[in-house]
Amino acid sequence: MAVVKLIVFLAVAVGIVKLLVLFKDRIRFFATGSDKGFKFSEIGVLWKLAILEDLEEPEQLYYSLPLVSKAITDFIAQSREEGTEGTQKNQELLSKLYDYRTRISLEHENNRGIDTTKYLDKGQKLRIILPGRGVFFSEILDNSTDIVIRTPTQKGLIVVAGPDWIGRQISVYLWRKGDASYVFDTTVTSSEIFMGVTAVRIKHSNQLLRTQKRQSIRAKCEIEAQLYFIQDLAGIDYNAIETSNGFRCMLEDISQNGAMIRVGGKGVKDARLKIQFNIGDSLVVMFGVIRDVEYNKTYNQSRLHFECLHIDDAMRNLVLSFVYKTLPEEKREVVEAMAQTEEDAQIDAAESGFSREDSGGQGGVMTDLRDDNSAGNEQPAAEDGAQADPELGGFAQHYEDKMEEFRSRMTAFNHGGGSYNPIPRK
Repeated sequence: MAVVKLIVFLAVAVGIVKLLVLFKDRIRFFATGSDKGFKFSEIGVLWKLAILEDLEEPEQLYYSLPLVSKAITDFIAQSREEGTEGTQKNQELLSKLYDYRTRISLEHENNRGIDTTKYLDKGQKLRIILPGRGVFFSEILDNSTDIVIRTPTQKGLIVVAGPDWIGRQISVYLWRKGDASYVFDTTVTSSEIFMGVTAVRIKHSNQLLRTQKRQSIRAKCEIEAQLYFIQDLAGIDYNAIETSNGFRCMLEDISQNGAMIRVGGKGVKDARLKIQFNIGDSLVVMFGVIRDVEYNKTYNQSRLHFECLHIDDAMRNLVLSFVYKTLPEEKREVVEAMAQTEEDAQIDAAESGFSREDSGGQGGVMTDLRDDNSAGNEQPAAEDGAQADPELGGFAQHYEDKMEEFRSRMTAFNHGGGSYNPIPRK
């Protein structure tokens, strides 16, 4: 008898498992719909719409704004055809669908960000890093159980065939229209022909990271420089080149937005400075402010966290080119992907008729990193006779005391020809 009961129990269990497997999509769809606030009968209608749309993953109907919009259109058309458009039941569901569409729009299109790749739309441009092979371009062809993308290309050519992508770990960068830049890591699962187009499938990711502000890339270096205090606070001449010696210092790292400066003596926070140095045979001049100071009492030296507030366009491109060329290959690929994603954002802003700020763009624009340094820059140099940058020219008088203190503390450092001992790197 016990054996018979066990056999019956196992048969029932197997039957339940088979039912769960058979109806797993429907069960998940109804569970998600319930979480979203729809009644059981309403979810049944939505299920029919999802089947009508021939979605590989019906649950996607709850996440995609375009799919919800199309579901509303199809529901209205179906109701009119059946003559049930004016019924209270259909009107209540239609109202809920409109409310839900508004909710998705507010949650995922109003700069609040997304955290899963399931929300990405067809046509989304992608910049893909295949480690060791560089940056590729692609776009989303379909977003359902997996993400189907065009076989990635470089300069319009398929240089890595579809089958050779299978199993590869990739990093994907993208600009989401009206939102922000994102990055996620994933794996290529297969290669196929999708709607007549060569394509590959990649796994979804729930680790979609939103980039609020692209950070400048710093390169370690050892560049000797001359440091000058800004004394004429009322009118700074950005075009003036210092011919006299300043305080000798060493740049330990550099980016287009600043540098780490090592000097003798104890530095003072908020001091406004100008630094001059050479990259190759070309002169670079940066104006800015000391944001933080690390003082080493043993060596009587300071590391100054210098933020650049003004630099000439051509000089900034020279710095960018230097930084880019000194980066390791893997970091260079990241910079390229970010720069290309930035271009997508600028195209998006131009097409929509808004500036980057209007369209939800971020600061810290990534300038073109081509070797010819011919790219433009988002921060134009001051014109002749123009008012000085208020960030520099409006420096309050009480900072003069701090700068005087800074000068006096640095007298121990030989002016114009001082020497220093290196501070051990951490």
